[in-house]
Amino acid sequence: MLWVKSLHIVFVVSWFAGLFYLPRIFVNLAMVPADSKAERDRLLMMANKLYRFMTPLGVLAVVLGLVLWVVYDDYFVKGAWLHVKTLLALVLVAYHLYCGRLLRGFAADRNARGHVWFRWFNEMPVIVLFVAVWLVIFKPF
Repeated sequence: MLWVKSLHIVFVVSWFAGLFYLPRIFVNLAMVPADSKAERDRLLMMANKLYRFMTPLGVLAVVLGLVLWVVYDDYFVKGAWLHVKTLLALVLVAYHLYCGRLLRGFAADRNARGHVWFRWFNEMPVIVLFVAVWLVIFKPF
């Protein structure tokens, strides 16, 4: 069980690294001048590679989390904190998928949002991480 838990933590941390950095690339993409095709192409390439790299990390984080919940714990008896944490994981999955949608929008030159919006958008995983860690450590309910 400790191996599964260790791998879960490693994949969660790795996935979060991508969730933190990809929207920062979006900030830069939103600030690229219209005449700077080379810079836009370079940032799009970086964003695409990062998204393709972080997607399997997120899948493994979620799968291993479910294994820990279902196989090693009686998931019907655990406190409500675990259900809230699972809901937060689903929020992160939706955030990840929405990042993919935003990336496709940038690639198709359909982005209508400014860099300030992306700066705020970038803060959402930080809030989710803070709440999830708090739930795991304190198990408040």
